[in-house]
Amino acid sequence: MKKTLLMAGALLALTAGIASAQGGINLSWTDCGTFGQLQKNFACNTNSGSNIMVGSVITGVQMDQLNGQASVLDLQTNAPALSPWWSFQTGGCRFNSPSPLSASFDFTASSNCLDPWGGAGAGGINYANGFNGANRARIRTVCAIPGNTAITGTDEYYMFKVTFNNSRTTGTGACAGCTDGACIVFNSITVTQPLGVGDYTISAPITRNWVQWQGGAGSVLGGCPGATPTRSATWGSVKSLYR
Repeated sequence: MKKTLLMAGALLALTAGIASAQGGINLSWTDCGTFGQLQKNFACNTNSGSNIMVGSVITGVQMDQLNGQASVLDLQTNAPALSPWWSFQTGGCRFNSPSPLSASFDFTASSNCLDPWGGAGAGGINYANGFNGANRARIRTVCAIPGNTAITGTDEYYMFKVTFNNSRTTGTGACAGCTDGACIVFNSITVTQPLGVGDYTISAPITRNWVQWQGGAGSVLGGCPGATPTRSATWGSVKSLYR
């Protein structure tokens, strides 16, 4: 993990100032945009299997030298504090279970949106519980490719997938709270190019930039996605997490 994060940091360090772009972002379970689902229900009766969120983007501007991305997502549950099942941070109930939270940028087996990384994306994920509230968390992903690639401003592209597995859901050593409702919002993404070419930050939804877990919209105080924080991070602050 450290090796891939260092690679991503090195490749993305040579970036220019960030501008805004038209276009938008989508977040869905299992696949990109309208090919995926809004709602994820899980009976919380097995430690097997996983749950995959997919983030995608239409940049709104042609990028001839795309070389990476940095994304920001926010999570809020319907409990006063994040349950142990959502405790992926160091020392949390699910921290030591087998790869409970991970990010991937490999879409070589997917085809409903376009794959800009070609299997070469290297990066990682950061999880900060208690971000902006006891029942909230912030998730960040970052990746880069060697060299760069050209993308259009009108097609929808895969950017990342975040996987929560079902380990420690039931039985001995189980972490309570799997049945808690949750809302996860894809706040923003910064798509990057080499120094002097131009980076773009995109935050408006295309169809929907949020997903529900166990009926989160109806149970999270304030509703989904309105309940979750909307403050995004600068690329510099994201990059600092991986030093």
